[in-house]
Amino acid sequence: MDKERDQIEAQYKWDLKTIYKNKEAFLEEFNCVQKRVEAFKETDFLNNADSLYHTLKEFFDIDMYLDKMWSYTSQKHDEDIANNENQTYKEKVINLYNKFSENTAFLMPKILEFGEDKIKAYLKENENLKKEYAFVLEDLFREKPHTLSLAEEKLMSSLNKAFSDTNKIASMLTDSEMDFGFIKDENGKEVKLTDTNYMIYISSKDRRVRKEAFETLYNGYQKFNNTLALALASHVDKMVALSKVRKYSSARASALFDDNIDEKVYDNLIDTISKNLEPLYDYYKLKKEILNLDEMHMYDIYVDIADDINNTYTYAEAKDLVLKALSVLGDDYVHNLNKAFDERWIDVYPNKGKRNGAYSGGSYLTKPFLLLNFLGEYHDISTLAHELGHSMHTYYSKENNPYQYSSYRIFVAEVASQVNELLLNDYMFKHSQTKKEKINILNQILELFKASIFRQTMFAEFEKIIFDKNEQGEIITAEVLNKEYYKLVQKYYGDNVVIDESIKYEWSRIPHFYYNFYVYKYSTGLAAAAYIVKNILSGKEKALENYLEFLKTGGRMYPLEELKIAGVDLTKPEVIEGAMTMFQDYLNDLKELLK
Repeated sequence: MDKERDQIEAQYKWDLKTIYKNKEAFLEEFNCVQKRVEAFKETDFLNNADSLYHTLKEFFDIDMYLDKMWSYTSQKHDEDIANNENQTYKEKVINLYNKFSENTAFLMPKILEFGEDKIKAYLKENENLKKEYAFVLEDLFREKPHTLSLAEEKLMSSLNKAFSDTNKIASMLTDSEMDFGFIKDENGKEVKLTDTNYMIYISSKDRRVRKEAFETLYNGYQKFNNTLALALASHVDKMVALSKVRKYSSARASALFDDNIDEKVYDNLIDTISKNLEPLYDYYKLKKEILNLDEMHMYDIYVDIADDINNTYTYAEAKDLVLKALSVLGDDYVHNLNKAFDERWIDVYPNKGKRNGAYSGGSYLTKPFLLLNFLGEYHDISTLAHELGHSMHTYYSKENNPYQYSSYRIFVAEVASQVNELLLNDYMFKHSQTKKEKINILNQILELFKASIFRQTMFAEFEKIIFDKNEQGEIITAEVLNKEYYKLVQKYYGDNVVIDESIKYEWSRIPHFYYNFYVYKYSTGLAAAAYIVKNILSGKEKALENYLEFLKTGGRMYPLEELKIAGVDLTKPEVIEGAMTMFQDYLNDLKELLK
């Protein structure tokens, strides 16, 4: 049973008093910021360059303090989600954020209306405006061709809630109302199958259990096939319509616009992976042999090839392993990494009422705090390394940029975390004492690549296909979705796996298809990380220096340009091919161990 929070030693809890000493200090700053929000009114701020500069400075300064208060209240809430007082403070900040959005809604449309040429003239007049906000304004004017009139924007804003309903309908159906029935577990005990516990049973060492789980789950999805197809088709209709309203060439172009990503990056990923599927086919062949199966079915692919290792680790051991694994990133990185432990950025153990899972949070004016629920398994060490990657990226970004450029974009968000995870796995593989442990680590690495690159690319290709069909005038039906998804599964799993017919319904349980061309970022993120790690470990000239410089860029340039600093060019096949080579190398290591 989880401990009460006050039973956990202070050294294992994040130190939120570095943000506010107490609730009174928080409320004092809240009231101050609230007055500034209320005072932010529409004025003739475009009369001259100085006025524009001071208005932007006040806008971002208020936003910075709102972010600080959000960090504090959300993290206090996550310490104990049942604490009503913490929830109340969190809601206060949300309401103030909403008020701030309302009061500043005029700002960006007015600047766009004023005109890019006049703004460029202001940038020449005011050196501080140019130094601090040139990229902000450049990025804003990039959106002008896709920005509607003020009245139209207000109308679109009022329709936002209605536009989000397709996702909510699908989620409500799959999360709450679908009943899959019961299966028998390894001990013959009848258990209720849900989408949540499905992964437990589909990865069971008992083949009867995983086959029963597979068939039972997809029988459930088959019953709602038409309804879920209608929900996804409606989502596609909506995104295509919105992209046309905003004058984008396609829904995909619209989705990639915020990160300024060329569509050829998306196509390069799919094309390069499609040409390099042989290592994945080889992996399934090896897995089939290890599991001693006459035929490998879709319900066999999630079984670990490694024997269970019941190693447990103390938090001190986890810290030591992570520091050793990441020492290749240099003295400066390790020096700053130690701050996470010494300055109590990390909330380590579960406690009664604490939020599940793990994340890296914080704000520009706080430490980049981490939430963990450390239980001592290897997965927990990997999670620690992963989240520290996010926190160190945040640390370097905010230490080297003003607030408006301190937040890196989602497109690059998983690169630093995956670099850390790959370095940990590589270190553990090289330093494991037994063959069994080495096989276990290799299993984890290969499964990471399978899930984050191959599978997510398959999802990305599915999204591209169904949106292309819609934009070409084809009606998206359940039959179309089932057929296209099944063909992709055949392509990505190859001849060494029997493609059971029920897998054609799998698309309907993937919530990411409602996230608008998001999944490809998982693939590009891990591929970029693999490329960076390979260069660092091989001692390539300036590889480490360039990676650390990438961590410092924050949001002061577009993601593809940031990655080029680290030597990563995602418009070309080499980076994706490099990840495939790393996958093949680890697969070869596994084959050698199994001889």
